[in-house]
Amino acid sequence: MNILIAEDEKDIRHLIKIGLEKEGYSVTEASDGFEALEWLEKQKFDLAIFDVIMPRLDGFNLLRKIRETHHLPVIFLTARGEEMDKILGLGLGADDYLVKPFSMGELIARVGAQLRRNREYMTQQKKEVSKISFGNISLDREACCIYKNNEPVELNAKEYLLLKHLMENPNRVYTKKQLYKHVWEEDYYYDDNTIMVHISRIRNKIEDDPKNPEYIKTIRNIGYKFQSEGRREG
Repeated sequence: MNILIAEDEKDIRHLIKIGLEKEGYSVTEASDGFEALEWLEKQKFDLAIFDVIMPRLDGFNLLRKIRETHHLPVIFLTARGEEMDKILGLGLGADDYLVKPFSMGELIARVGAQLRRNREYMTQQKKEVSKISFGNISLDREACCIYKNNEPVELNAKEYLLLKHLMENPNRVYTKKQLYKHVWEEDYYYDDNTIMVHISRIRNKIEDDPKNPEYIKTIRNIGYKFQSEGRREG
């Protein structure tokens, strides 16, 4: 885990660096807000620790700038313990606030807690992005599964890839040749009947009434599309 420290007091900065490195973290130091911005442009960090009062660019304005493009957890350090300072810092997007003097044990505990929360959040975000739902039909990209009414639908590999492509591009019309090329990844053996048979099989498995499909629509003389009525991700 890479941690960035922006603190103008050299002794405090080095103390924090030594304490975190003993816990196995990789630590980069910055003596003010502008130097911290330069590091953020060059390197990826998992967490940042910012002092509030720094020359050239203070912690509050530094946080305003980085929140435009970065979402890493930020812990503020300050000698000021006023309630309004805490409210301002947290309101700007800080994740935690530690008032000087503090113990290294407490800082390390808070660093660990923020990293765990962020890891859990990113894991949840990844899971949500892996799923697409339309009505009672859902696709789980990670599991490579299709579900109808939360029950798994048995599809062979080509049927799954064909339906996946259509669901990932709802309301877009594809010719049979385009679908064949995407799923079979070749033009040479293209055959209208292959797509028609696979579409028919998919309809029999996901549609309540395959003869009057709700999802996979035939566009006469062109091809097919997946009809979306209120797409839901996650």
